[in-house]
Amino acid sequence: MKDIQKEFLENRNKNKDLWRLFKVLSDFTDAFEELDDVGLAVAMFGSARIKEDDLYYKKAYEMAKRFAEEGYAVITGGGPGIMEAANKGAHEAGGISVGLNIELPHEQKLNPYVNLPLDFRYFFTRKVTFMKYAVSFVVMPGGYGTMDELFESLVLIQTDKIGRFPVVLFGSEFWEKVVDVMRFLADRGYISESDLGLFKITDSVEEAVSYVIDKTRYIDP
Repeated sequence: MKDIQKEFLENRNKNKDLWRLFKVLSDFTDAFEELDDVGLAVAMFGSARIKEDDLYYKKAYEMAKRFAEEGYAVITGGGPGIMEAANKGAHEAGGISVGLNIELPHEQKLNPYVNLPLDFRYFFTRKVTFMKYAVSFVVMPGGYGTMDELFESLVLIQTDKIGRFPVVLFGSEFWEKVVDVMRFLADRGYISESDLGLFKITDSVEEAVSYVIDKTRYIDP
């Protein structure tokens, strides 16, 4: 085992690690420079795989349009599906439509409705940017990436690493199944019962928008 450990350490490319650090800093520098003047913004997460005729695509478009009309920037991952719908709604309402794009082997390329694009090399730098510049998180149905973004948000709120920003889970028929797992965790004592109050589930675009506006009206920049 010691020989394996020694060989592993000898083969580690420290120059490569240093170069990776510079690329991480580049991701953050570009994001901080471009988004510093964006103002109040809502991050909208959801599946990249749904099509334009899907109910949740239509709802994401409608909701993002309403947020833009209320003066909020809309931030997405910049790709297809829910991200495209949200960027389209914000763009067509004349709002700021931000796309935090990341290159993936399949399914991800920047959609045409982003008017403030940013490219990222790493998922974690992209997530930090979401959490730094959004004052609310609206989560539509989605897969692993969506769940990652949702639970990242909830953990940071739960641990007071970011403010108690409003989290909206849109689509009760989908989210109730996920919340059942959260209730199981609470029953086992792995999370607190109060952690189930960190988000709001709704099927109403107007309720979601009003909830976010009410909760973010007095947030300090």
